[in-house]
Amino acid sequence: MDERNVSSMAESNQIGQIQIADEVIAIIAGLAATEVEGIAGMAGSFTGGIAEILGKKNLSKGVKVEVGESEVSIDLFLVVKFGVKIPEVALAVQKKVKNAVETMTGLSVIEINLHITGVHFDKNKADNTNQEAEFFE
Repeated sequence: MDERNVSSMAESNQIGQIQIADEVIAIIAGLAATEVEGIAGMAGSFTGGIAEILGKKNLSKGVKVEVGESEVSIDLFLVVKFGVKIPEVALAVQKKVKNAVETMTGLSVIEINLHITGVHFDKNKADNTNQEAEFFE
């Protein structure tokens, strides 16, 4: 594994050392966020979008993590569904991500910053046509 992708979080025990890669934490956070009702998806970079088109889905897209010795700070870049109450959805995302990361990694989540970068609405519901949904970022 590439050393620069491994977080500084390392825990020693009687058997050996445990290291959790930053990308693992990002994947946990991203998956937890997308499970919340009202989240249309994660916002990523242009290159991330190309990777998905080519069939290489990046599960940590739209997530930035900073890991300390025993704590983590997370930034999520989200696209919400049109019509949701953003503050309510955002709070639900923060709670779900905090719980998932702390439960799975044992790290303490000190902050989760959300960046709402787009709105998704389903044109089928808007005008009863069979056109594709649109994103606005």
